[in-house]
Amino acid sequence: MSLRRLPIIATIVVLIAVGIMIRLGFWQLDRLHQKEALLARYAQSQTMSADVPWPQSSAEAEAALYRHATLDCEAVSNFGTIAGQNAAGKSGLAHTADCALAGGGKARIVLGWSSAPDLPRWSGGRIAGIVAPGPRLVANPPVAGLGPNLVPDPSAIPNNHFAYAVQWFLFAGVALVIYALAVRKRLAANAPRG
Repeated sequence: MSLRRLPIIATIVVLIAVGIMIRLGFWQLDRLHQKEALLARYAQSQTMSADVPWPQSSAEAEAALYRHATLDCEAVSNFGTIAGQNAAGKSGLAHTADCALAGGGKARIVLGWSSAPDLPRWSGGRIAGIVAPGPRLVANPPVAGLGPNLVPDPSAIPNNHFAYAVQWFLFAGVALVIYALAVRKRLAANAPRG
C-alpha cells in the first residue's frame, strides 16, 4: 500500500482521535493513583480519635472527611429525609436537619434512620458523629429516638479508573483497526484491474 494513496485528511483525523484516546487512558491511570492516595487518606482519617472542628470551607471539609466531630446546634431548621441505610444495611430514610452553630455557620446533620417518613422532634444541642461528604455530620449515636445510620465508609467509594483507562486504550485500538480495514477496502476497490 502506497502512502500516497492514503486519504490524508481522514488519516490525520483518525490519528488525532487515537492520540486523544490514548492520552485519556493515561489520564485515567493518573486519576487511579490520585484516587488510591485519597482513599488511603480517608482510611487513615477513620482511625483518628481526636475530634475535628466543623469545617467552614470546602478545603476544611475535604480535610475533615471521615473524622469524628462534635458540635453545638443552637437552632434547628429544614428537617427532611433522604434515602439511607441503617447500621445493619437495611434501606429506609435518613432524617436530616440544618443547624445554626455558635459563632455563625451552619451544619447539615443526619440525625438517624427510620423506616417511617415522620419527621423527628429534635430541638438541637450537643451532637457528635462522623463528617461525611457534603459536608454533613452523620450522628453517632443517633438522636430523636431514631436508629443508627450506616457509618460513612470510604471503602464504598468506587475506584474505576483502571477500567476506564483500559476502555480508552481499547477504543484507540479498535479505531485503528476499523480505519485500517476501511482504507484497505477502499484501496482494493480503487486498484486497477488487470
